[in-house]
Amino acid sequence: MLFAVKMDVALPLDLDADVRTDTLAREKAYSQELQRGGEWVSIWRLVGQYSNLSIFDVRDNARLHEILWNLPLFPYMTIEVTPLAQHPSDIDAS
Repeated sequence: MLFAVKMDVALPLDLDADVRTDTLAREKAYSQELQRGGEWVSIWRLVGQYSNLSIFDVRDNARLHEILWNLPLFPYMTIEVTPLAQHPSDIDAS
């Protein structure tokens, strides 16, 4: 199942610098592991925002939920999930 996921990050301004550094490092490692595994298909920065738009290809809703809840930055995020379906005008549609 394909999902478009918009993630807006709002780190507290008073977050301890060491906690911030550690959290960001864990987030990067976790996301890259999922990218290498093929579930996190792509990630795009939204220009001028501390946000991204990502495409996930996962077996079901429960798996996406698990992935998102395990993001180290999850406590600081607002997340919007949109299920995707292939468009009939897509030249790659089979």
